[in-house]
Amino acid sequence: MAYPPSVRYGLGLGAAGLLAAAAGPVALAAEDGVAALERLRQQIETQMREIELLKQNIARQEGAVTELRQTLGKLRGRGNTGGDSAEAPAVLAQAPAKAAPAAPAAPEPVGQAPEQPTRPPEIAPIFEQPGVLTPPGKWIVEPSLQYAYSSSNRVALVGYTVIPAILIGLVDVRQVKQNTFTGNLAVRRGITNRFEMEARIPYVYRFDSYLGREIASPDRVNEILTDVDSTGIGDVEVIGRYQLNDGGGTSPYYIASLRLKSRTGKDPFEVRTNFTIDGARLTGGQEELPTGSGFYVLQPGLTVLVPSDPAVFFGGVSYQYSFGRDDVRANTVGSELVYDHIQPGGVFGFNFGMGLALNERSSFSIGYDHLSVGKTESSILRSDGSSTSVPGVRVQLGTLLLGYSYRLDSQQTVNLSLGIGVTRDTPDMQLTLRMPFTL
Repeated sequence: MAYPPSVRYGLGLGAAGLLAAAAGPVALAAEDGVAALERLRQQIETQMREIELLKQNIARQEGAVTELRQTLGKLRGRGNTGGDSAEAPAVLAQAPAKAAPAAPAAPEPVGQAPEQPTRPPEIAPIFEQPGVLTPPGKWIVEPSLQYAYSSSNRVALVGYTVIPAILIGLVDVRQVKQNTFTGNLAVRRGITNRFEMEARIPYVYRFDSYLGREIASPDRVNEILTDVDSTGIGDVEVIGRYQLNDGGGTSPYYIASLRLKSRTGKDPFEVRTNFTIDGARLTGGQEELPTGSGFYVLQPGLTVLVPSDPAVFFGGVSYQYSFGRDDVRANTVGSELVYDHIQPGGVFGFNFGMGLALNERSSFSIGYDHLSVGKTESSILRSDGSSTSVPGVRVQLGTLLLGYSYRLDSQQTVNLSLGIGVTRDTPDMQLTLRMPFTL
């Protein structure tokens, strides 16, 4: 059927209207979906930025915790020698309470890893050599006072024997009590981070008591009591120490040392010794006491420290060489005594121990020190020009040591150590008080 043009036009407008009405909801729905996806994408990007900021803050916190643990380990291993240790590193900045959802910024550095310590931990000193070297440019002055007590019995034969069981003469038995006070001033200077120099100047006060009586002489039963004392400067020492490696963590530290001892003190051959015999009574003995050894000494050594938080294990070995002397004339009364040559035996020493940090200020150490003194080679010059060798004996000196340390402040520390002799030839007791402070 054919429709007029006006009808066809109306039908076209109606169809177009129907198509537009049908397409309108679809277009609106598509537009809403795209907007929702865009908003979701923006939210996801914002959350990713927040997550990235939180990761960075967590990394900063982990770095700060690691550094605090390292600082705590240093404090636990510290032995309080008064300001020797390096300063604790600063704590990194804390994370903000809430991360603002801002635009992503350039990545910030998480922080530097804590430096490994290159200096050995401090311990309560119980041996002569300290465990921690002086920082470069620093001075440490260490006054100390040591008291040593020793007792022994001496037997002298005055006469001669027909056979080993029969003595013609008398036996002089003496109890000897020795007391020694030594005031020592030690000055240490840090040259580099690994090298230090030290000088020691001792001043000695000694007094000995002899209580004796003769046996096998019925008419002489009175006891003899003699007191002898002496004061004066001792043997001045110069010591150099060098740290061989960095160490750190549980790695050991190795410290080499070299000690040179002079003979500034009064040696045993200078003091007046009386060898006269009053009737059957032996009066021989030193009228004054020496304050030095009488020999120059060179002593290399090696010390090892092994950190094991909160304890530090340490030990060392050394060898002491004494330079011999020729034509030594002893200051004797009643008998001329000239040594053609005297060579003290070498001294091999070793020690070991453990230091424990009780808290930030105090620490405790326990250890053992042993010296094996070799035989002294000497020969006496006779009046006819010949010489006679004098046999020597090897001596073992063992000492058990206990030490305590308390840090008064960052510059001053108090150290107290006790030595107990475990062999017959070792002093019965040694008590040492040290008070080092940093300049």
